[in-house]
Amino acid sequence: MKTVLAQIDTIPGDISSNAEKIREYIKKAKEDKADLIIFPELSLMGYPFGDIFMRHKSIIERQINTLNKIAAETKNITALIGFAEPTEDSEKKPFYNSVAVIQDGRIINIARKRLLPNYSEFNDYRYFEPSKETPDIFEIKGEKFGIIVCEDSFNDKSFFKEKCLYKIDPIEEIMKKNPDTIINCSCSPSRTGKEYVKNALFSSIAKKYKVNYIYVNQAGYNDNLSFDGTSRIYDKTGKITLRGKSFKEEYILSENYKGIINDIPKGMDKEIEINKFDLNYKNDLDRTYNSIILGIREYFSKNGFKKAVLGLSGGLDSSVCAVLLADALGKENVWGISMPSKITSSESKSDAKILAQNLGINFFKVPLANEIDMMKKMLNSTFYQVKTDKYEKSTTIENLQARLRATILWSVSNEHIKMLPIATSDKSEAYIGYATVNGDMSGGFAPIADVTKTKLFALADFLNKSRQEKNAIPKSVLEKPPGAELKINKKTGKTVCAEEENMPYEFLDEIIWFVENLGFGFDELLKHKFYYEKKNKISLEEKTEWIKKFFWKSKCAVYKWHIIPPSVVVDMHSINSVEYRQPIISKVN
Repeated sequence: MKTVLAQIDTIPGDISSNAEKIREYIKKAKEDKADLIIFPELSLMGYPFGDIFMRHKSIIERQINTLNKIAAETKNITALIGFAEPTEDSEKKPFYNSVAVIQDGRIINIARKRLLPNYSEFNDYRYFEPSKETPDIFEIKGEKFGIIVCEDSFNDKSFFKEKCLYKIDPIEEIMKKNPDTIINCSCSPSRTGKEYVKNALFSSIAKKYKVNYIYVNQAGYNDNLSFDGTSRIYDKTGKITLRGKSFKEEYILSENYKGIINDIPKGMDKEIEINKFDLNYKNDLDRTYNSIILGIREYFSKNGFKKAVLGLSGGLDSSVCAVLLADALGKENVWGISMPSKITSSESKSDAKILAQNLGINFFKVPLANEIDMMKKMLNSTFYQVKTDKYEKSTTIENLQARLRATILWSVSNEHIKMLPIATSDKSEAYIGYATVNGDMSGGFAPIADVTKTKLFALADFLNKSRQEKNAIPKSVLEKPPGAELKINKKTGKTVCAEEENMPYEFLDEIIWFVENLGFGFDELLKHKFYYEKKNKISLEEKTEWIKKFFWKSKCAVYKWHIIPPSVVVDMHSINSVEYRQPIISKVN
């Protein structure tokens, strides 16, 4: 038996290009005399597709016509192709999430998804009707195959025990038909800790039912989600016998369910403790890097962009962004602009320049001291004419600096072909609103918007050690306290750092982790012994103040979460709108 795992990268709604890729893979599989070629879930429509085929009905018609044409052209091989199938029943949801089985030039069978995830980034039940029928078995050379679609594999009672989300187990149901091999057509985005769970689950299913288990996953990036591919095969003992590349499109040929077992990003297969916060991110850094690199590269290429411009402040966030952009797009396609004000430290100026030189990216300075003074004068005149109450303490001038820098970046990108400005704010800042709307939050893409500050320090260290050109990020960037350098502390005469205004990032990131993963509220957090407390003495009053500050600031920041530019979701949970949707008008006490 020769089998091809078609780990393809799709574009949502682009039926023509997706179909052309499917045809190319089928042609190559036939040249290799393969018996079977398997494509991912919804491979003809592309995923995720949002509401496009609800509004643009012609896409569905074109998809069905294209599928029938592909079927007519497909002979001397069996092909499995994922598509959105109209239910044609007004009392049901408009579509099934289906896989067509094509043999001898026609569709001989259709397997429909039974379990529809409606959590995190998944919104299947908005569009799809859950199938109530177990798919039929199909045969090749006397061997029997059963098809399941992604989530259908994730309800094994002996594996998940009390955590099962659904009443039925499609694997258990299909095994009553005695298949020799189970095929899972999937679109599964990469998240922290997910690979360990998938590997353990698929292996246990193969071993439990004594079947071969084939998993074919989409590769590529579409709208905030990176799909790692990493398709694989398990034999009847649960042993992995083939594994595709991670974060890459790939044509994978297997003979008798064996083949190359590719390495995966370092640590990606390790178990991540889901009930414990840990500052040791080492097992998730390589995967995080690959996920973001893929996201940058594909967001740019699929939307017709080639070049990036970002502000280089000499700080951690912009430094990590610059490295990621250089690796994803090529150093010649990245422009870093230093935009110092009167209060920008000499260290920050030199750090930005050294970083650019180390990376070999384009670099220049645009000093803003005079421009900021001019804007202050103009605004003071404007403020005088607005006859209403004013804040005692205003952040206007701080925000003005950030917004003026963003204006320069947007203007540079508008002036030059295929160039996109980059938002450099991170997840910790976003949670408490410590980022400026139309300032450092502004851009066409936000590479690190789902990376917390403590993880960002670990990622920076990882980049310095693992890239071919070592130590691109200056040591001084990693040693100085993070801060926007937008105002001066009158007592010290130095710029105010972020932790002075908020709280230590170790403490903040642990709050974020427990809120996201375990749903902790104020009382649970106050009782919890923080990792930070084990190393530092803090009073109960200070701890209480920090926790209160988090909830107050995050409540005020919700509207900012809604305007974070497209990014890459990497953590187990996120405030990215693809996953978490909290109304701006809401009160969480």
